[in-house]
Amino acid sequence: MWCDLFVTKLVPIDLRSDTVTKPDRTMRAAMADADVGDDVLDGDPTMRELEERCAQLLGMEAALWTPSGCMGNTIALMAHLQRGDSFLAPHLAHVLGNELGTAAWLAGGMPQALPWVTPGVPAASDITAASASAGPYYALRTRLFCLENTHNAAGGAVVAPDEHAVLVAAAREAGLRVHLDGARLWNASVAMEVPPAALTVGVDTAQVCLSKGLGAPVGSVVAGSAEFVAEARRLRKMLGGGVRQGGVLAAAGLVALDRVDQLAEDHQNARLLADGLREIGWQVDTPQTNIVLATTLDLPTTLSRLTALGVHASAMAGRVRMVTHRDVTRAQIKQVLRRIGKDATRPSGGRSLGSSRASAS
Repeated sequence: MWCDLFVTKLVPIDLRSDTVTKPDRTMRAAMADADVGDDVLDGDPTMRELEERCAQLLGMEAALWTPSGCMGNTIALMAHLQRGDSFLAPHLAHVLGNELGTAAWLAGGMPQALPWVTPGVPAASDITAASASAGPYYALRTRLFCLENTHNAAGGAVVAPDEHAVLVAAAREAGLRVHLDGARLWNASVAMEVPPAALTVGVDTAQVCLSKGLGAPVGSVVAGSAEFVAEARRLRKMLGGGVRQGGVLAAAGLVALDRVDQLAEDHQNARLLADGLREIGWQVDTPQTNIVLATTLDLPTTLSRLTALGVHASAMAGRVRMVTHRDVTRAQIKQVLRRIGKDATRPSGGRSLGSSRASAS
């Protein structure tokens, strides 16, 4: 019981997601001083600067700011799909299970999940097979392949440039368009030490988030050809995403882009966390970026116990997910490990949190 009395006074450490980050003083000052205009009527200068910079970084012709990554993905799918079309995506992709079915509801596309051959990455042969035949007139028409990099549910797994090229080539040969859900593409870029544009080669459209590891309070960008972005602007307005003095938000995005290299610290902290958890008996994957996945026998109980220890985590694909980010320091990661380690050896007995081994009778 001593542990339960002690942890009630602990300051919580939030590892639920990198979306919990808050804008710091530098970012807030940039937002306050932003040069703004009416982006719906005749454009906002700061928004335009952000969009042009993102397009350049992604190697795309043009880009459009959206309030969220979900809206950016939905806009892309609405542009690519018609009713009666199907689209392919890796198993557990965000567009399949975490966007409230907008791919089918708003874009009119029937999703088809492809199994992984490595975490988050399907086989090129499965893309070919799933697109092989149009069938009779009443059959679904496969029109699109959606790739996710990094793959959230696979623990922030990256898709390397050579893997990306093989998958895109298979989709192209099958006559498919390609959309990249790059919500954490910046993490993949930093982890593999390649420019973001090296991870968008051959795709028609790409979506990237500014509000996760980069720390902006809101916003994503969807990019593609100038023709696509013109249509995307109409679709954004249709979905209620047109903004007026959007430069206040875009200014945060510009500051965020200056901090891409700092994501390496989050990756280092994720490895520190995973190694430490493994040392105290947890079954943990080795993270490639900033997401740590751990297996536990009783997920709800483990999450509840972590909360009692002042460690906020979340569930992902039936596992415990902990996400490192710019608002959690290396010292706090060590504190997380101390808290969990003490709980694992508490005098009340029982197996340690996260252990996949049955306790001795």
